[in-house]
Amino acid sequence: MNQTLAEQALPKIVLSSLDLDRLDQLLSRLPAKDPARLQLEQELDRGAVVEPAAMPANIVTMNSTVRLRLLKTGEEPCLTLVYPKDLDASGDKVSVLAPVGSALLGLSEGDQIHWPMPDGEIQPIQVLQLVYQPERAGQLHR
Repeated sequence: MNQTLAEQALPKIVLSSLDLDRLDQLLSRLPAKDPARLQLEQELDRGAVVEPAAMPANIVTMNSTVRLRLLKTGEEPCLTLVYPKDLDASGDKVSVLAPVGSALLGLSEGDQIHWPMPDGEIQPIQVLQLVYQPERAGQLHR
């Protein structure tokens, strides 16, 4: 069954007010028609916002590390969702401005999304485990 992103029922997302403030600042520095900006703005617009101290422990926030399952291949990478300035060549970080990064923000353990990969393929991805979440670790002002 091939569905477009618009045809899918997107999972509900929850955002930290701190992350939202920082992401708004980041977006304000990008050109208005930048595809990464537009994609992230679309995601942020559909999120429910909570204070960091009230963030549920199973939600992907900025600087969270998640174990994913790529459902087509069975691979289970662990990735940390980071701001672009924190991206490095390690291969274990994904920028919130990357399509899969903006898609992960605010998801819960168990959520599944279909997302375009760099090669143009649509990849079903499931959030298996939230390995680390700053809010759960008490880092509310990171």
